[in-house]
Amino acid sequence: MHTIDHLRAAGLSETELTGGTLTVRSPIDGAEIAKVHQTPASDMPAIIAKSKAAFDAWRRTPAPQRGELVRLFGEELRKAKDDLGAIVTLEAGKITSEGLGEVQEMIDICDFAVGLSRQLYGLTIASERPGHRMAETWHPIGPVGVITAFNFPVAPWAWNTAIALACGDPVIWKPSEKTPLTAMACVRILERAMERFGEAPDGLIQLAIGGPEIGDALATSPDVPVVSATGSTRMGQIVGPKVTGRFGKPILELGGNNAMIVAPSADLDMAVRAIVFSAVGTAGQRCTSLRRLIVHDSIKDDLVKTLATAYASLPIGDPREDGTLVGPLIDAGAVDRMQEVLAQAKSEGGTVHGGAPVTEGVPAGGAYAAPAIVEMPEQTDTVREETFAPILYVMGYEDLSDAIAMHNDVPQGLSSCIFTLDLREAETFLSAVGSDCGIANVNIGPSGAEIGGAFGGEKATGGGRESGSDAWKGYMRRQTSTVNFSTELPLAQGVKFDI
Repeated sequence: MHTIDHLRAAGLSETELTGGTLTVRSPIDGAEIAKVHQTPASDMPAIIAKSKAAFDAWRRTPAPQRGELVRLFGEELRKAKDDLGAIVTLEAGKITSEGLGEVQEMIDICDFAVGLSRQLYGLTIASERPGHRMAETWHPIGPVGVITAFNFPVAPWAWNTAIALACGDPVIWKPSEKTPLTAMACVRILERAMERFGEAPDGLIQLAIGGPEIGDALATSPDVPVVSATGSTRMGQIVGPKVTGRFGKPILELGGNNAMIVAPSADLDMAVRAIVFSAVGTAGQRCTSLRRLIVHDSIKDDLVKTLATAYASLPIGDPREDGTLVGPLIDAGAVDRMQEVLAQAKSEGGTVHGGAPVTEGVPAGGAYAAPAIVEMPEQTDTVREETFAPILYVMGYEDLSDAIAMHNDVPQGLSSCIFTLDLREAETFLSAVGSDCGIANVNIGPSGAEIGGAFGGEKATGGGRESGSDAWKGYMRRQTSTVNFSTELPLAQGVKFDI
């Protein structure tokens, strides 16, 4: 199917794809796909006011009914999976299976949120006062601003939106300027579900396309109590203080500098498969991509040779073609940045395998580079900084305690893993003296988290949690209530105040 057919199947019109000021180009070949109309910053007060009005109606809708809208959205996503996945590939450069996988993640979170709509449980709390009942209840909180990044253009929005809708909150979405078409397609798909639902208030879901001024409007408005922002640590350092400065709730999912420890007992065949996918999947442009490999000295040299051989065989090219495993980086600037960082690593004593720009056997005009393996004598400042590219730094260790110390000695704290068949090593890595990340795995790579667990990390990763577990609490307000059904008025803590 031709590109324009996928866009039309998703519900986008010729008017929406032409005549705008934002030029959308595919990283596959650099070709212009569309000229999208941007949202004027001056429109943001009206958009936020509309969301606030929608909240007043939506919070009155019983949660199981709200879940019905999410269920219908999941149905519409199933119908549109192929078309939406193709748009993800076109706009973000993901290989076909990864584009489809991201849409499947949206479907999965809808299923999760439908069940959640009947499980927004509070607590009953024992009161110290006779004839009193204490309880904790969760209520809808208000409009939720969602800011997303180019590398996962649809799934994080769905994590937030499916749960926010079930919790009783409307959503205002600011997508990356590099991937507005996927956002427009998603809103059209959700609108089809809303038409079937029939009782969704106007303004429940809104899209605002534009630059930092749109994000700033969401971050600074007191009428947007929750702002969920996915992106770089630098972006989070701007958005987070603005939200907290007016006493809002930020949900920050920022950078990662994820590591794998490979112990002497590891199943090396399994480790190699995990390393290659985690390090080069999405061309190294996942926040959970594997960026640091900490290998026991006794197996380090052999493992590097095996990885270098595996890397050399990776098919690089058009992500739409069968067999391609490594597609393009998001743009030429990302390739240039990758080359600069590899030069820095080399100046610090690193030995670089691969990493050069690729121009042969790939679509002309695309942003392609061979994945790189860099043997480092130590963990330098370059290694400690996340680069959004397929660069894997390799370092050795002798004692597990040293490996864990090296693992934790970076500003970020998103995802982590260890490959070992030693129970003590595995449990140590998962203990309080082990990984300091929000995600810690054993014999699984750091990339490819399931929606059932809360997703996010510590330190410069921002501390936010999205998706599964009890992440829903971030989209609601907690209320503790006490009911006195006695004939007395005792005070807590034994205080006496008789009049």
